[in-house]
Amino acid sequence: MKTFDIPQFYRSSFITEIKHSRKVDDPRKKDYTPTMLDFGPVRFYLARHFGFCYGVENAIEIAYKTIEENPGKRIFLLSEMIHNPGVNDDLEDLGVKFLMDTSGKHIFNWDELNTNDVVIIPAFGTTLEIEKKLNEKGINPYQYDTTCPFVEKVWNRSYQLGDENFTVVIHGKHYHEETRATFSHSVQKAPSVIIRDIEEAKFIAAVILGEKSKDDFYNFFDDKYSESFNVDKDLLRVGVVNQTTMLATETVEIADLLKDTMKKKFGEENLSDHFADTRDTLCYATNDNQEATYGLLNTEADLAIIVGGYNSSNTGHIVELCEKKLPSYFISSAEKIISDDTIKHFSIEKKKEIVTENYLPQNEVVNILLTSGASCPDAIVESVLRKILSFYKDVHDIDEVVAAATN
Repeated sequence: MKTFDIPQFYRSSFITEIKHSRKVDDPRKKDYTPTMLDFGPVRFYLARHFGFCYGVENAIEIAYKTIEENPGKRIFLLSEMIHNPGVNDDLEDLGVKFLMDTSGKHIFNWDELNTNDVVIIPAFGTTLEIEKKLNEKGINPYQYDTTCPFVEKVWNRSYQLGDENFTVVIHGKHYHEETRATFSHSVQKAPSVIIRDIEEAKFIAAVILGEKSKDDFYNFFDDKYSESFNVDKDLLRVGVVNQTTMLATETVEIADLLKDTMKKKFGEENLSDHFADTRDTLCYATNDNQEATYGLLNTEADLAIIVGGYNSSNTGHIVELCEKKLPSYFISSAEKIISDDTIKHFSIEKKKEIVTENYLPQNEVVNILLTSGASCPDAIVESVLRKILSFYKDVHDIDEVVAAATN
C-alpha cells in the first residue's frame, strides 16, 4: 500500500514499529488479537488496527503540500479536513481558515472569495452544489481535493445502482458531511433515502410490506429522501451503501434485513430483480478497526481508553462497542488525563465532557485496553500511554517492552 509524506510529529516513536511487526507476522490481517505491552504494574493492550487510515494520511499529505505550494495565498478548508481537533488546529496555526463548520453553516463570507484563493476539499468529500458554487467563484474544487478514495467508491456504486434503476438506501447520519455529500451524488442518478440505523431499516421494511403507509414514510423520513421520491415505485428495487465510518456490522444487518424483506414480498426466485448486493462499499479501514475492537474486547481488562475527536463517527462507534463490556473513557488527548485519580472524558450519551474520579483501579496489576479512531495520530496515543505510565513506580523500560512485544 502507498506510503504518505505526513509530518513526523504525528508519528509515534514505537507504535509504527509495533504496527509494522504485526503486518509482517499477519499480512492477510486474520489475527485481530491485541499487542500486549507489559510494563509491570500496568499492562496495555493495543488494538491490532487503529489510528490514521489511508484516506486520512492522503488528506493530510495533500493539505500540507497545498500550503507548501501556495505561499502568500489565502488557503481555506471547506470544513474540518478530518474529525481530529489537533490536526485541524495545526492547519489553522499555519494560516488555513475554515469556510464552514461540520454542519454546513458558513463561517466565512463566501462573497469575499476570489479566483486567487485556494480551497481544500476535506476527506469526507463535498456536495455537487458546493462544487458548483466554487466553480462559479473561479475556484477549481478538484485541484486540492482530499476526498477519500473509499468515499468516492461509495459514490460510484450509487451511480451504478441508479443506472440499474435501483433506489439507493444510504446508511448514515443525515447531518454528517460525508452522508450529505453521498446523498448529493446519489440523487443525480437514483431515488435516495438516508437511514440512521437498523430500527429505521425496519420502518422501511414495514412500508415495503404494506404494514405502514406511504404517508408514514414521508413523515418519518422528512428531509431525508430525494425530491419526487415515490414510495409506490421507488421501494420496489433497492441497494444499500453506507457512510464509511458507520458500524460495518450494522450496515450488513440493514442490507440483510432489506434482502429478506424483498424475498418475503417477491419470492427468492425474483430477489435479484429487487435487491442489489452492495457489500463491496464497506470501507476496509473502518471494518479493520471495528474487527480489531472486537478482538481487543476478548481480553480481560479493567478499563478501556479510546482516543480521538469527539465528533469522529468511527471513533464514537468504537467507544460504543467498548462501553458494552467495561468502563470506557473517550478522550481527545493526554491532557484529559488530569491525574491518576481523575479523568475528563466525553460522554456519548450526554454529548459533553464529564469528569470521573477513581478511574484507575488499585490493583496490583492494572490492565488497560488502548485504541483510537482512524483520524487520530499515533503520537497522541503514545502520549496517553506515557501519561498513565508516569503514575506508576518501577515500570519497565519502554524500548525493552516494545522489543519483547515485536520479537
